[in-house]
Amino acid sequence: MNLQHPTSKKRLGSNNLIGAWCFRSVLLWCLVIGAWCFSARAAEPLPVVSQWLDAQANIHTWSADFIQTRSLKSLSTPLTSPGHLWFAEPNRIRWELGHPAKTLAVIGPQEMVLIYPRLKRAERYSLGGSQGTQWGDIMKLLQAGFSRSRADLDAQYNLIDQQVTGDVCVVTLQPKSAAARKMMPQIKIGFSTKDFTLRSSELQFADGSTLRNDYSNSQLNPKVEDSLFDQTLPADYKITEPFNK
Repeated sequence: MNLQHPTSKKRLGSNNLIGAWCFRSVLLWCLVIGAWCFSARAAEPLPVVSQWLDAQANIHTWSADFIQTRSLKSLSTPLTSPGHLWFAEPNRIRWELGHPAKTLAVIGPQEMVLIYPRLKRAERYSLGGSQGTQWGDIMKLLQAGFSRSRADLDAQYNLIDQQVTGDVCVVTLQPKSAAARKMMPQIKIGFSTKDFTLRSSELQFADGSTLRNDYSNSQLNPKVEDSLFDQTLPADYKITEPFNK
């Protein structure tokens, strides 16, 4: 998969890293949406986990600030950045990283668009159809994650651990797809045991890196304008479709 955005040879490596982590960031949030709806069979959920799952039926829109932490073996200090996201059922997401946004993603029923305003570049990813490849399986997982049905998600995840510390419960999920597990062996979701709001989400990747979001100032069912999910791009943007290369 090519996620390079070079403006010069000197920037080639750094932009490739940025693009890869941007995709991982969006993937993280899509999988969180899926985890909101999953029904686990690998382990029997704790009562508080079952209550959390039941509470997801009340989520129609959601908005929150977050602090994203990226940890890589090659870096001695993790990288952090603020962001904001909006969700509207059944499958619309707007994700912004940085203030002002350096990277944003707009996700709808048929496609996901990653936008880099400073570079005036964007990437389109189709969410319909897939090839028999690892990334094709990942896109299937993304599509399943947009579902609001527990039954649909039941086939996607195993619940492998659940821990309650204070007023936070952390559940650890494992994608059932072998291709997905090659990229991300597990996902951790933390939620409040008092009001069942999302507190954190973390992807652990096969290369040892992690991507974690810690959420704050969340709003349940705020009014979310349709314009936030408009995927129309300015005429002067360069648009690529990496999966079609």
